[in-house]
Amino acid sequence: MPIRRLPPETVNRIAAGEVVERPASAIKELVENALDAGATRIEVQADGGGLSRILIADDGHGMAADQLALAIERHATSKLETDDAGDVDLLRISTLGFRGEALPSIGSVARLTITSRPKGGGDAHRITVEGGDQRPVAPAAFPGPHGARVEVRDLFYATPARLKFMKSERAEAMAISEEIKRQAMAHEAVAFTLDLDGRTTLRLPAEFPGDQGRLKRLAALLGRDFEANALLIDQERDGVRLSGYAGLPTYSRGNAAHQFLFVNGRPVKDRLLQGALRGAYADFLARDRHPAAVLFLEVDPLYVDVNVHPAKAEVRFRDPALVRGLIVGGLRHALHAAGHRASTTVAADALAGFTAHEGVGHGAWGVAATPAAAPGWSGWTGWSVPDSAAQLIPGLNDRSARVEPVDAYTPHPTPHALSEIDLPLGAARAQLHGTYIVAQTRDGLVVVDQHAAHERLVYERMKTQMAAGAVTRQALLTPEVVELDPAEAERIGARVDELAQLGLIVEPFGTGAVLVRETPALLGDTDVQGLIRDIADDLAEHGAALALSERLGEVCGTMACHGSVRAGRVLSAPEMNALLRQMEATPHSGQCNHGRPTYVELKLNDLEKLFGRR
Repeated sequence: MPIRRLPPETVNRIAAGEVVERPASAIKELVENALDAGATRIEVQADGGGLSRILIADDGHGMAADQLALAIERHATSKLETDDAGDVDLLRISTLGFRGEALPSIGSVARLTITSRPKGGGDAHRITVEGGDQRPVAPAAFPGPHGARVEVRDLFYATPARLKFMKSERAEAMAISEEIKRQAMAHEAVAFTLDLDGRTTLRLPAEFPGDQGRLKRLAALLGRDFEANALLIDQERDGVRLSGYAGLPTYSRGNAAHQFLFVNGRPVKDRLLQGALRGAYADFLARDRHPAAVLFLEVDPLYVDVNVHPAKAEVRFRDPALVRGLIVGGLRHALHAAGHRASTTVAADALAGFTAHEGVGHGAWGVAATPAAAPGWSGWTGWSVPDSAAQLIPGLNDRSARVEPVDAYTPHPTPHALSEIDLPLGAARAQLHGTYIVAQTRDGLVVVDQHAAHERLVYERMKTQMAAGAVTRQALLTPEVVELDPAEAERIGARVDELAQLGLIVEPFGTGAVLVRETPALLGDTDVQGLIRDIADDLAEHGAALALSERLGEVCGTMACHGSVRAGRVLSAPEMNALLRQMEATPHSGQCNHGRPTYVELKLNDLEKLFGRR
């Protein structure tokens, strides 16, 4: 069969399949055109999931009559400049659009009408394209002083086969809403309005440019909980700036739907950026939890290639290691600065679990018991520091470190010293079920999960020692042989040098076994068999894909879990208070290594509401 040129109409429809996949992608292209035109107000209307009708109205600089005809020609654009030799520089793209494909692609598969009035004076004109058939430019009425109104009707009517691949009208409408939200996040100084089937679903006023305006816009889109639990990110390295907001680890989600990434104001889905975000939270979240974050990268256009995907949804960086390091470092810096802070949603979830009870008679409880007589309740007075406290909580070195007995009530701080109840996590008052520490603060109470909290403390100390290259080891009196599956033993054997950096000295011991000679001193008397098997499972799950530091972080977390005070371990008052003080001084102590909260704080106002006092 001889080679022949395809008709222009067919070429346009083939190209339209790459650029306009669904109504949401058509709206994306049209909104980006409005933003490139300097619009400060953008109104979007969509009927029938965008398949029946789409209208984009903006107050940008508009187009004159002679520009309208050029606008619907393929690869005609005002966004790329040429040099003296007539060459176009595709390496310095500073606009959202640049291909000149959106309008002709939409016009080839739908009924497209563009009405525009140029800024600075002039009459309004209109041009119409139906299935690639262009109508002459004609005068038209325009409601504003300048800008453009782009109307798309019967999307894909010229390509009926494409309609079969569309989802339901509701699904398409949701995709449109998500697209507008992404554009609104990146341009807080632009007002957005979205109407779906005649109903206003989104109305966002313009905000002042900057961090505060951006956070206000994000709160309107992601909710007040995100605003209350978001950490400001602002880092710069070698000309690349990272800004935005990221949620506390305890404000994690079950999927990645609340992760939004932008490069030079362009929404992107990039594996490098998503992997860097996941890596930054690797120490703080379980594998099935995902952080909430809205991150913006500002890069010199010369160092990022946006011309790698027809829909401009992917980018390629000249120095990906720099970008990844900046994201990981910037996020970890913000998480470190958050200290022991936990998300506000933890307290809200805890309060939701309380149920008010009425009509409980005295027979249900019997005679009122004193705290010391209640099962599972640590007494208030007469505590001393046990010999094991120095191993459990560093800082209680010997009996000279004994803390004075804690009173049942401390209504006022002493004038000479700061009372413990004025500290962030308060003063320990009791231990419930050998697992939870109850502490009193000046304006409420705190409940601490002792195992989760101590696990984070041990983990942070291990990381500090590992970074300094000084993990203290203790030799086992008798080396312990751990029987494993041959494949597991091989994985352990291949990582002996890395495990040694964590203070764990192992060596192969025949087929299907390893010999453990030394363990990290921080772990104390630990279950060596269980520890080695858990490490083998970690290595099997992550394989060789993770970086060395990330692999060590996973193994370090496993070790910390084995070396932490267990649930059910009865603690004395000094031990509990020492744990609280260390939490206050340790970064990230608001969540365990799996992203679960280590403590819940309830304010006095919340407690009074539970009992109807407010």
